Amino acid sequence: PQHVVLYPLVAKSLRNIAAGKDPLEGQRHCCSMAQLHEHYSLGYPDLDELQKYPQPLIFDIEVLKVEAPGSYQQDPWAMTDEEKLQAVPLIHKEGNELYREGKVQEAAAKYYDAIACLKNLQMKEQPGSPDWIELDQKITPLLLNYCQCKLQCEEYYEVLDHCSSILNKYEDNVKAYFKRGKAHAAVWNVAEAQADFAKVLALDPSLRPVVSKELRSLEARLREKDAEDKIRFKGIFSQ
Repeated sequence: PQHVVLYPLVAKSLRNIAAGKDPLEGQRHCCSMAQLHEHYSLGYPDLDELQKYPQPLIFDIEVLKVEAPGSYQQDPWAMTDEEKLQAVPLIHKEGNELYREGKVQEAAAKYYDAIACLKNLQMKEQPGSPDWIELDQKITPLLLNYCQCKLQCEEYYEVLDHCSSILNKYEDNVKAYFKRGKAHAAVWNVAEAQADFAKVLALDPSLRPVVSKELRSLEARLREKDAEDKIRFKGIFSQ
């Protein structure tokens, strides 16, 4: 076997690819030897150990599957700019189909990939320029779809973060207020939820039935929580 001194960095990139990330995520533009000294940890104990105590390596390669020509879809990091633009509508459509089928986690992953394509392109534009804004307006509906998935997965703080980011740029985005209101309600930020739902009604009064339903649900949960707290505290003080 041949000793491969830089294999830990290669392995980290391969693991990033397997996780759907950019293989160079976290790496700076410097030579490989500098990378070894730059990072105290690669994020994987076994790779840190191999980096600290290099040893000969033997690789076993197993074929997992063979894909038909034309069926393989590149990861976003491997696409050209033109391929990214062409892929986004297709990935968006796949996400919508998965969501309709109830495959929420898989749909979120698709929306994430589409967002990653557009974010990569946006990083090459001057913030606030027409091209940057055009890309941002394509990112926003994808991000809202992603937030809808995260709401269903009960990952509320991520929804709060993303919706607030959208509203910092687009103050009249009704969907962002509504989703953020639902997330606030879920984590018991009552005043914030009520404020967001009030903003929804101010921007689109036709949504009153939907907002009223959310507010009634929040009020019912609050009453239930108050009743539970009274029982809990009564038990504590009666001891």
